[in-house]
Parts: sequence; C-alpha cells; structure tokens
Amino acid sequence: MTEFRARGTGHRRGRDRRAAVVHAPQGRARFAAQAPAVAVVGGGIAGIAAATLLAERGAHVTLYEREPALGGRLSGWPTRLSDGTTVTMSRGFHAFFRQYYNLRGLLRRVDPGLDSLTPLPDYPLWHSSGLCDSFARVPRTPPLSALGFVALSPTFGLRDLLRMNPRAALPLLDVRVPGVYDRLDGISAHDLLTRIRFPEAAHHLAFEVFSRSFFADPRELSAAELVLMFHIYFLGSSEGLLFDVPDEPFPTALWDPLRRYLEGHAARVRTGTPVRRVTPRADGGLDIATDARTTRYDALVLALDSGGLRQVVAASPGLGDAAWRSRIGRLRTAPPFLVSRLWLDRPVAADRPGFLGTSGYGPLDNVSVLDRWEGEASRWARRTKGSVIELHAYAVPPEAERAAVQRAALQRLYEVYPETRSARIVDERHEWRADCPMFPVGGYRDRPGVRTPDPAVTVAGDMVRTELPVALMERAATSGFLAASALLERWGVRGQTLWTVPRAGRSAVLRRLAALEAG
Repeated sequence: MTEFRARGTGHRRGRDRRAAVVHAPQGRARFAAQAPAVAVVGGGIAGIAAATLLAERGAHVTLYEREPALGGRLSGWPTRLSDGTTVTMSRGFHAFFRQYYNLRGLLRRVDPGLDSLTPLPDYPLWHSSGLCDSFARVPRTPPLSALGFVALSPTFGLRDLLRMNPRAALPLLDVRVPGVYDRLDGISAHDLLTRIRFPEAAHHLAFEVFSRSFFADPRELSAAELVLMFHIYFLGSSEGLLFDVPDEPFPTALWDPLRRYLEGHAARVRTGTPVRRVTPRADGGLDIATDARTTRYDALVLALDSGGLRQVVAASPGLGDAAWRSRIGRLRTAPPFLVSRLWLDRPVAADRPGFLGTSGYGPLDNVSVLDRWEGEASRWARRTKGSVIELHAYAVPPEAERAAVQRAALQRLYEVYPETRSARIVDERHEWRADCPMFPVGGYRDRPGVRTPDPAVTVAGDMVRTELPVALMERAATSGFLAASALLERWGVRGQTLWTVPRAGRSAVLRRLAALEAG
C-alpha cells in the first residue's frame, strides 16, 4: 500500500507576480470605543471570512450557523464505522487551487505557513474511451499554459485544430469582469464550445469536467462562468491547474482553528442556531430572530447559500426593496449531487492518483483515494491494510432513484479501478445534497451584489457578484471580505486588501486579438 505522502513546498510559494491588488477602503485601524454589534448569518467560508475581518477590527460579532458545525459545504462530522472506528464524514473532496489568494489569506490567520495543506502532484482526467489528460507537465506561464495544454492533450489532433472556429474562441483571450457576462451570459457553456468547434473529446474530457465543478450540466451553465474559469486557470495566472488539499479532515485542519481564532477576538459563535427572520428597525438597526430569541444588531452580513438566502428574505418582508427581493427570489439551486465514501478491506493499486476526474462513466464524475493525502484516512488504511475511496456524482436529475445512482457509481468505480471489484466494503456513507448555487444562462443580473438597498446589510457567498475574476471557494472568501469591508467603510474603519488573478488578459497581443471579436 502507498504510504501517506509527505507534503511538498509548492503550495507555500507566494502569489503570482502579475496578481492584481484590490486596495482596502482606508480608515482607522480598528474600533476604539462604541464598536457596533454585527450579526453574520452563515458559517461557511464567506461568513467566516466576514466575521474574521469584522472581529479583527474590533466589532462585536455574532456568527450564526444553522448546522452543528462551521464550514458550510466544507463541514465535517463524526461517524462510527462498523469496525468501531470513529471517523470524520464530510460532503466531499474540494481542491484548494493556488489562485485562491484570499481564501489562503484567511487560512493563514491560523496557519501562517499553510502547513495544513498538502499538494497533489497532478490533476488527471480519464475518459471511458481510454483518453487521458494530465496537467502536471503543462507549462504554467500564459499563454504557454493554454498552448501547452492543447499540444500535450490527446484530445487535440491536427485535424481537430483545423476545424476549430478561431474567431468564436477570441473571447477566451481577454476576460474581464463584468464584461464577460455582458458578452457570454446569454449562451450555455455547451453551446459556446460547440460554436468554437472544440474537438468532441476535449469538450467531454476537459471542459465538461470543469463545468461540472459548478455541479451543473454544461447545457444549463452560463458560458461566462466557464470562460472565467479558463481565464483564472489558463490565461490569467501562472499558478496552473495543480492544487492542494487539507491533510486532515476539514474541521481539524480548518474550521476548529478558525473558530478558536474568532473566539479569541471576542466573537460569539452560535452553531446549531438558524436565523429565521430579519426585521429592520426605525433607528437603523436590525432585529435578528432565532428560535430562542430576538436580538438587535447595528449591521448584518447575510452569508447563506442560495436556498437559505431565499428563505430568510421571504420571511423578512421589510428587508431590502421590492426589486432586490424579487431578484433574490429568482435565485436557483443546482441539481442534487452525491458523495459516496467507501471504506474497503484492501488497498487500491499503488499508482492510483489521490484525485481523478472522470468523464463517460455514467454518473461518476470523480474518484478520490483519501488515504493518499488525508491523515485520518491514511491511519485507518494503514491499520486495516485497506483504503478509503470517495465517489462524486454531480448534476443528478432530481427525479433519479438515488439508490440506483449509488449502485451505478459503484459499478463505474469497478471499471475505473478494476482491483476494487474484489474488495469488501467495510462500511459506506452516502451524502445527498442540493444546495449549491446555479449559474444558469442569463442569470447573472439576478445574482445579488455585496451591497443591498439597506447600507446596514451586505451579502456574501459563492453566488454573489463581486466584479472580480474569482469563482467557487475563492469567490466565497472574497465576497465575505468585501461584505465586511463595505460595512467597515461606513464607520471609517479600514477594510481588507484583496488579491486576484489579473482583471484582464495578460498578453497585449491576445487582448488585441480578442478586441477583433468584440468589435
């Protein structure tokens, strides 16, 4: 069995030298006296980022989270296996890409060297046809990164390149926010790739894998989000598509230390406490109602998922104005997804990667071998001479029979890693969720911005419009800092300096080419 791998040092290097700085609103370093009371509703990445900045500046912060633990979609909880072992279950694998500058800045509060993150050596993609892609050897410096991917990928042949529509591909060369949404939010990711005439194999193997990272079918996903991802990972930064993962379960590595950090800054953390209603007051404050009590605050950050935000706004008729409330009501949630974790009585082959993206294997979208990189899983695997495997199935049709999807994903695992056919499943857990934001065609303008009609209320989350080239977990962290900074600016207190990949294409030549299509 492959032993738990020691971490490397690649994840510790600094930001890309071409990264863009977003300066914080200036003001006092922190509140001196008469600090405001601020409620942050939602204990995921966005809420923790907002609460952290506000508490550091001396505000009286209360962080509300409906679940028993912090972390949102990266939370974890204990479960007892049939062999008597207590382990941590979660909602599945998440990649911490090197371009997540603001999320990493949040983590550095409690882990200055990011020692809790360990790098994975590759991001391999397999198609059932036998085609394989790898990002380990792809150059990282744009535009060589994009050219290298095309040159090294088996999905791009000379005939395929000659068939492509270069003019339709020009928007990929200079991505700006919000301009990319003005140009491409009206078509789907699938239709854009069809228009460009990307090779079918590349369409299915690489770009479909990327689009499904939004938990959505590429026929439903806005092309603007896919193109933004292309900018972030290929033409906007030199960080590439390699990533890091926490070397212990999420609570141990991330959220327990951050909770202690918040409480060390006098923040009150209320887990297992859903907020039911918000009522603006005549004095400019807000009453926040939970099941137990109603408490007055001076300001509020709503850092909820799409469904939770719709629910709280619907129950709070005085919040915002009619147009804002209507937009919130139209927010959509992505289709259900499945995370299956299997504890097997024997190891997988020693050369299996820690993470593998798949396409063409029915509902199976990726396979993780947790004992390759997570300490808790590695210890269990060493002790039992087994392995811990995780399967993901995204964008499952809501009407699908869930047990059948679980069986189908397992059968596909046997095709991807045939040695698992003979393994006995010591125990298994299946998590079904449907709470990720949907980024549908034409939906950008309905998504909330950080600021709301009420200057005492801001919004944060991975569905929020930030006007910056960020996505997924990095959008959550960035929006959380922006939401807190917007409130601090009202009181003349300094906000958070942020970093992103460049806010436009890095190459002047490519920008001029992109202007041909725009014109």
